[in-house]
Amino acid sequence: MYRNLLKNRSVLYYLAGAGVSQLGNVLAGLAFLFISYELTQSASLTTVIAISQAVPYLLFGLIGGAVADRINKKRLLVRIDLIRVPIILFLVVLYQLENLAFWHLLVVSFIIQSLGCFYNPTYRAVLPLVTPVDERTTVNSLLDTVTRGVQVLTPVFSFVLLSSGNTIHFYSIDALSYILSAFFILRIHWIEPINEENAADESNQGVFQSIVSFFQWIRGEGTIKNVFTATFLMVFFNTWVWQVGLLLILLQNYPSQGEEFYSLLLGWYGAGVILVNVMIPFFWRRLTFIIYLSGSIVWGLGIFVLGFATSLPLYFLGVLIAAVGLPISSLTRVYLIQTLVPTQKLGRAFSFNAVILYGSNVLSLLLFGALATFIKIGAIFVFCGSMIVVCAVFYLIRISLSEKTRRKSVQAFK
Repeated sequence: MYRNLLKNRSVLYYLAGAGVSQLGNVLAGLAFLFISYELTQSASLTTVIAISQAVPYLLFGLIGGAVADRINKKRLLVRIDLIRVPIILFLVVLYQLENLAFWHLLVVSFIIQSLGCFYNPTYRAVLPLVTPVDERTTVNSLLDTVTRGVQVLTPVFSFVLLSSGNTIHFYSIDALSYILSAFFILRIHWIEPINEENAADESNQGVFQSIVSFFQWIRGEGTIKNVFTATFLMVFFNTWVWQVGLLLILLQNYPSQGEEFYSLLLGWYGAGVILVNVMIPFFWRRLTFIIYLSGSIVWGLGIFVLGFATSLPLYFLGVLIAAVGLPISSLTRVYLIQTLVPTQKLGRAFSFNAVILYGSNVLSLLLFGALATFIKIGAIFVFCGSMIVVCAVFYLIRISLSEKTRRKSVQAFK
């Protein structure tokens, strides 16, 4: 299964580019959290940094997807990678000059993520162009293994740099990852898709008209609509507890080792994700919305367990459970988009997916960040984990009732 697929050089370069880029993104993400907290000693301002990484997708997300569907993808990807190098290194220079301030972090975070609004949907839209349909589940599994699994490497860099007081060089590694990513993208070979039905009309439309036409198309696609709606809910109840809450609760319980334990848990999570993603193609060749919801239930149970954690082993248990469910849910969502959305609409589909993700991120960070000032973080974990499970069960029941109604209609017709 994997052996034949890995003979495809374009797939290998695609996975390598995604891997080094994700490694840089993870390290930079940690740096934004760690350094902002070091500069301000404020949980609220640390949450603001996390919000700054989400807001650009609300402003430019749909535009980025529309652009990705209209222009040369390779040229766009390489240029964005190279533009991001001096921007992220700007923070390193300011730090060395002892002039780095919180607002610098805020501005650079916003700019980097704004560029990501154009980069990410374009990169996602390339995968179907280098992968046959029958191998898409396997390639998605490998991609998720690489992008999420690089978190296993995060503690290696984190411990060395944190112990030496060089957290700022997380950004230096991020800059190097952009250069390597551009190199790998240049080595990928693909042919831009021939426009399918109605694509000629869309090619003559403006960016905003193409966004409107995408929404008109999606109105009649029941499964995709359900996937997007469910995703919004699941991510809303996950974002704050995972991105901010876990770090803050560890800093509260382990003041001198919270950052190190947080990095360890991310590495543990990455190890679990690798194992799960390697096994997924052996269980399912084609992924369904029911599989997505089943993974979400397991994911929610992991968050729920973290709410009751009173010792480090329980934190590791909760993260491991989440590492089983979350990648199943995430991989299935990507597969459904790739399979059910026409090729010439994939950029907009992935950008809309990003808008949903980051929109729910912003709302989650704002609401639960505010609640954390007067509600115990553990209680927020319990509530959010429970709600993820409830939402998933609701959709499973809804699907079951729809199937029963459909069967009764068919029998009545006969």
